[in-house]
Amino acid sequence: MEEFLNPEEILKELNLKKEMVAADFGCGSGGWTIPLAKILARGKVFAIDILEEPLSALRGKMRTEKVFNIDPLRADVEKGTSLLSESCDLVLMTNLLFEVEDIEKVLKEGKRVLKKGGKILVVDWEKDNPLTPEIEFCSIEKVKEIAQKLDLKIEREFKAGAYHWGLILEKY
Repeated sequence: MEEFLNPEEILKELNLKKEMVAADFGCGSGGWTIPLAKILARGKVFAIDILEEPLSALRGKMRTEKVFNIDPLRADVEKGTSLLSESCDLVLMTNLLFEVEDIEKVLKEGKRVLKKGGKILVVDWEKDNPLTPEIEFCSIEKVKEIAQKLDLKIEREFKAGAYHWGLILEKY
């Protein structure tokens, strides 16, 4: 049986180094943030969410799992973040783009904070899956079209579990 969604396995695809700096846009309570921070043991992860509740839950998980290289930040990624330009090696956008009004603004912000050669990992829901029939979907084709418009290189696309697609974009 195909797996639901495994952040640890998907993150292995990125060839990450322990000292990298990353941002997790729309981090929620840390389902991707915690595994990423463990990989980037000598680096840093900026965990960004629009809501305080999931950030509070993330802080609790950080204490429980003794992971201290995460900086939880409250921000609306569609309006921009306080991160410095060209400060990150990686930006995660997992189960995020289906929720935003302006995908282009979010991808632009991701590109802004990325260093040259940095990557954006996008993972989102497949259309017509049985788990989320009520949501608006974000098609991989639309994301690729916007990425090309923003001069982001499409490095690779892949199936990310039973109900998700994945895309790795690079800033060049």
